[in-house]
Amino acid sequence: MHTFQPYPAEVFEIDPFTKIGNEWAALSATDGKNVNAMTISWGGLGVMWGKNVFTAYVRESRFTKTYLDQSDVFSVTFFEDKYKGALKYLGAVSGKDEDKIKNARLTANHHKGVPFIDEGNLVFICRKLSATPIKPEDFAVKAIDSRWYADKDYHTMYIGEIMEILAR
Repeated sequence: MHTFQPYPAEVFEIDPFTKIGNEWAALSATDGKNVNAMTISWGGLGVMWGKNVFTAYVRESRFTKTYLDQSDVFSVTFFEDKYKGALKYLGAVSGKDEDKIKNARLTANHHKGVPFIDEGNLVFICRKLSATPIKPEDFAVKAIDSRWYADKDYHTMYIGEIMEILAR
């Protein structure tokens, strides 16, 4: 296992558009016994309700969503470029059918009971504050529904308070 150190939020600086949208990340959650993870390339960083937050969007069909819904915590792990193949695997395979973390040649680790992927180099440890389903009737731009949700597999928006930032 790698050694991670706390990284103070007040000195934390990244380009979220590149980090989330281009480099991707793994969202990890537990059902209390098992850990599952999925690749995310949609998300956001900001302040909500006076707290530093990460916002993640998870489709209804994703197996990781069942873990996320059962848990009060989750993590978001970022990686070096050499792990892009592993992230593609995490995004393409269901953890319902296999131990996809192991099969992606990654390792689940824990920080204060919150699972994350050990091979990452930056981790947000989050406490779930909100889970809000995205509904087609809420779209101000109606073309979003046909463009992104032709299969009607909508996202739930999870807002998580960033309790700790870890780096190695």
